[in-house]
Amino acid sequence: MAKEKAIIFDAGTIITLSMNGLLDVFRELKKQFNGKFLITEDVEYEIIKRPLKIKKFELGALRIKQLLDEKVLELPSSVGIKDSIIQEKTHWLLDTANKTFFVKEKYIHLIDRGETSCLALSELLSKKGIENVISIDERTTRMLCEKPENLHKLLETKLHTKIRFKKENLAYFSKFRFIRSSELVYIAYKKNLVNLKNENVLDALLYAVKYKGCSISRNEIEEMKRL
Repeated sequence: MAKEKAIIFDAGTIITLSMNGLLDVFRELKKQFNGKFLITEDVEYEIIKRPLKIKKFELGALRIKQLLDEKVLELPSSVGIKDSIIQEKTHWLLDTANKTFFVKEKYIHLIDRGETSCLALSELLSKKGIENVISIDERTTRMLCEKPENLHKLLETKLHTKIRFKKENLAYFSKFRFIRSSELVYIAYKKNLVNLKNENVLDALLYAVKYKGCSISRNEIEEMKRL
């Protein structure tokens, strides 16, 4: 029997694809992905419930809501995880992450509730034996988990001061796995799921997500194009 699997989507990834008119990529990828596409209720609030009340963002929110209505995107209840449990874990992770780096006696705020709820859901899915990865474009959260030494250097450069950190906290966050919207559109392109036929399509896709919020360098883009 195949192992259950899921991709957890942060708000930024969905917004990046939405702003580039690429929400159909979700539909096409889901058809080929034998698993769940999940969002937390915190992310649902960020990308659907709150923007539905703002005229400027209402249309985009309705388009994303349709993905939820079609069950392309689903809530954690679909895999038997209650929001109350996610909220409890989110609170702990949020407190831990934002008390990791500090200057003298002052902690440095790193991450917010939406992306932290994705970390919480990831941990809960792993405990249920569901293989998962978090789709997130925001750089700080990924650096905290994947390359905390680089985040440490970046913070010292930005704040022009010596910064200390709690090693035990960094060790805890090292277990999370990530992909970005750039990887999603690359996969969609390689699987011929993008309804555009032109030799420059991959270049256009990667730069489009870069300029709408995906943290990816020009060098990374050129490397992906050469693969």
